Amino acid sequence: MPTAKVNGVELYYEVHGQGYPVVLINGFTGTTEGWTPQIAPLSSKYRLILHDVRGHGRSESPPSADAYSPDIVAEDLRQLLDTLGVKEAVVGGLSMGGYLSLRFHLRYPERVAALILADTGPGYRNPARQAAWNQQYEERAQALEKEGKIGLAHVGRRVVTQRDSLVIESLSQIKVPTLIIVGEGDAAFLAAADYMEKVIPGAQRVTLHGAGHAANRDNAEAFNQAIMDFLSQFKDTNAR
Repeated sequence: MPTAKVNGVELYYEVHGQGYPVVLINGFTGTTEGWTPQIAPLSSKYRLILHDVRGHGRSESPPSADAYSPDIVAEDLRQLLDTLGVKEAVVGGLSMGGYLSLRFHLRYPERVAALILADTGPGYRNPARQAAWNQQYEERAQALEKEGKIGLAHVGRRVVTQRDSLVIESLSQIKVPTLIIVGEGDAAFLAAADYMEKVIPGAQRVTLHGAGHAANRDNAEAFNQAIMDFLSQFKDTNAR
């Protein structure tokens, strides 16, 4: 089981294939296993890098809530890429993973060649919308605590919740190619996909039929094809 000591935690990761590096980040409560439908097609041409976000799966779950924030998780990925010798990659993710991709780009734009944003959103500016979102995830965190899943509870409270509007305010400044994917049945994120398509310069948008929030599994063939078409602009080279 490959792990790397990064940013004070043991992070579980997987690397599949060779070529230009592509990072995919799991959604809240998900793991690398959620990307199983993507492994074979993407790794046939690219170096696919997956990891369990701290607090998830086989990665370490620090007991202190102070060990969790979007920027801490972004730093985890930066150090993992350093460990793997990757200077620049396509970075993407599903749901929470998509938001974290945007957060990573905000902090380390020089490390991001392109973005893949699947069934996700950039957060909120409106304080009332932020408060409603945060209350939803506070309730989920409390339920996870009762199940003994302390790391996931911390992620829910400290990573998924909205504490600033830095990401949504950064969208118009994104200069890298961006692919937005959303399932047609993912009602909670259709408006977010509309907004990102409008605000991110040159963003490409694909809406997947017969798919909900887990679009990468609900319609894996179309999801994979959308990514492969998008990635065709990147040469099959080694990590830069």
